[in-house]
Amino acid sequence: MSGRALAALYLIALFLPLALAALRQVAPLDSWELAGAGAGLALLAAIAVQFVTSGRFGAVTGRLGIDKIMAFHKIAAWWVLLGLVLHPVFYVLPTLLDDPELGMRRLIAYHVLPKYRSGVIALAALAILVIGSAVRERLPFPYEAWRASHLVLAVTVAGAGLHHGLTVGRFSALDPVNSLWWGVAAALAGVIGILYGWRWLGLHLKPWRLHSVTRLADRTWELDIQPGPKTADLAYEAGQFVWMTVGSRRFPLFDHPFSIADSPARPGISLIIKEAGDFTATVGTLAPGTPIGIDGPYGEFSLDTHPGKAVLLVAGGAGIGPIMGLLRELVARKDPRPVRLAYAVGQPSNLACVAEIEAARAVLDLETMLFSEAGAEGFSGETGRFDPPRLERLLQGLDPKETVAMMCGPGPMVVAVSDMLLDHGLPMERIVYERFDYAAGSASRQDRRRLAQFLAVGAAVAAGIAGFVVALA
Repeated sequence: MSGRALAALYLIALFLPLALAALRQVAPLDSWELAGAGAGLALLAAIAVQFVTSGRFGAVTGRLGIDKIMAFHKIAAWWVLLGLVLHPVFYVLPTLLDDPELGMRRLIAYHVLPKYRSGVIALAALAILVIGSAVRERLPFPYEAWRASHLVLAVTVAGAGLHHGLTVGRFSALDPVNSLWWGVAAALAGVIGILYGWRWLGLHLKPWRLHSVTRLADRTWELDIQPGPKTADLAYEAGQFVWMTVGSRRFPLFDHPFSIADSPARPGISLIIKEAGDFTATVGTLAPGTPIGIDGPYGEFSLDTHPGKAVLLVAGGAGIGPIMGLLRELVARKDPRPVRLAYAVGQPSNLACVAEIEAARAVLDLETMLFSEAGAEGFSGETGRFDPPRLERLLQGLDPKETVAMMCGPGPMVVAVSDMLLDHGLPMERIVYERFDYAAGSASRQDRRRLAQFLAVGAAVAAGIAGFVVALA
């Protein structure tokens, strides 16, 4: 689905309980109390939607990059948390304005009385989940342990939140809202069953096998993975990514995302992985024949999705994986378009696939520029960073408006090059990137535009709640 279609579907899902609630009469409420009720209704639906937007359902988010999916998932979590913190405040605001002492007693009561306990549990779990995710890099927990706790907290938020709505919500006590929440509960049970039951079964019934592991550069490995006897080959587009699990740990909580560094013209898939954490530090020791679980493909990082009359490929560090996938596909097609490739690493010893990149010149109209931030004796490439003068030199003779740029690498590099390309004249829709540190603070102009779009969705949610108040006040 397109981003606009997903935004519309998101708003419909959040506005549905508001629309159903507006059909029923309850005891008269103050406008601020209606705002509290509306926030509770819409944001409880938003909690349920979070399971779907982050759950790798191909029909919903299968064509979006992981950085876009997770960026929206995180921003939406923050406005859900803010709205639900304000949820009880709205209920007592009229009293707070008339009698602050009484208003504070009412607010405390909402947080300590047994009948509201499930709501407090949901709010506390949500706060831990959202704030913990924001500071995850600073926590002394392995990534997989964090993911397991994230799931437990998310299920707690949804379960306790639904219980709170069904037991104390004025609108939720009546049909059709009551029936809606029971339907949502059943749907969430189904979603969790699919994510952690059905997919687990598929990873074991349709295993892949590790054919070989090849060292490409310092701490960089290429895994050749082939389908098992009862497993169909993967239908994918070069540049997309998969989630991979290894050995007996083929369970969705233990999977990790890696871009496919291969062309669909070759059977199986290849992954280029750089050691960067607990799991990736072990890939070089994997033995041929190891069972592999593959879930995918996902993502929009493909030349078929983003056409252009000329192609610029930009890789930074571990980002060479999907870029090699695109280059190998261009070679397999004998693509006649001009292709330009920039590849940057910290040390020359980190460069991977240099001989293969050079050999591609025999098939493609290819010009390359290799960078090392720290030069070394015998290194014939560029020393330093990919700056505007070098970009001008690499793209000389190409029409910027007809060139598509495909980038993958660390966030700061992607941000800098993205803005350089805009200054060079490439349209924003032709600058496509994925990055591994999508939680980083640096933001390109494209990131800021995307953030504005996400915040516009949040503003529309607030406007819908305000419309609910106006309709019933």
